[in-house]
Amino acid sequence: MLSLHQLRCFLSTYEHGSLTAAAEELGYAQPSVSEQVRGLEKTLGVPLFRRVGRGVVPTTLADTLRPYAEQAIAAADEARRAVQSAVSLESGTIRFGMFGAARLYAGAQIVADVLERYPGVRVELIGQHSNEVQEQLRRGHLEAAMIAVTSVESEGMTVIPVARDELVYISADPARLTSPVTAARLAKASLIMPETTWRSSDSVRIVLRRFLHEAGHNPQTRIEVEEVETAVDLVGRGFGDSVIPRGGANQLIPQLAPHVGYASLRPKQYDVMAIVHRKGAVLSPAAQVMIELATKHIQSITEPV
Repeated sequence: MLSLHQLRCFLSTYEHGSLTAAAEELGYAQPSVSEQVRGLEKTLGVPLFRRVGRGVVPTTLADTLRPYAEQAIAAADEARRAVQSAVSLESGTIRFGMFGAARLYAGAQIVADVLERYPGVRVELIGQHSNEVQEQLRRGHLEAAMIAVTSVESEGMTVIPVARDELVYISADPARLTSPVTAARLAKASLIMPETTWRSSDSVRIVLRRFLHEAGHNPQTRIEVEEVETAVDLVGRGFGDSVIPRGGANQLIPQLAPHVGYASLRPKQYDVMAIVHRKGAVLSPAAQVMIELATKHIQSITEPV
């Protein structure tokens, strides 16, 4: 009979390509993980891995099993959280995903709102980037999150847009801010852009690439950095300009570069924020509280959708 223990061992082995690495991640002895994987293979009557050198390679049947194993574990985790939710709202831990830029101007207030309502809880606000947060959702490590999206369609996920934040061009040179910035002007700008690790999938970058491509231009950057704070600081030092969400600009410019200003793009472009959770998930009261408070606060400082 299939067990969650077997499925966890299978998934860890699948992800690491190694029984030893899976055992280290799960905190088990390597023979125990091997036994669980063999038991799963026996139950299913199919081979799931092939040994290659010191590691293992998943078979096509393992590829077929993987999403169902993830769903089973996620469902079990949801059941556990649902049972514990009443306690969590009084003295447990509330976990919620939120991408980095939104946390800059919403995270602290959301945590404060939660603690005012439930002073006994412990709060975890998780995530650095929307893609990272969505992966945590997919793996079942989070129930729900607020992330930036470029589409309302995402496989296995329910995506509910709640707000949009205008993208603005920031510069230390007032002459560059006298009128909205067109795609032609943006293509010639010396740009400092954050989220370099996620450059191919970052929502702001995707919107800007589309904005430029539709006008027949290609995006180019002078400086790539990880943190939006670093980008704003460098703009303030005169090394180039940037494009960031207006909420982030309003939060960071007064602190890091008070002489920097911003202008709209022409036509205006937006970063869309959405509540995301797995399709069909029964959200715990704790998750519902975080969704309510995050949506309320984000909509109060950006444009509600």
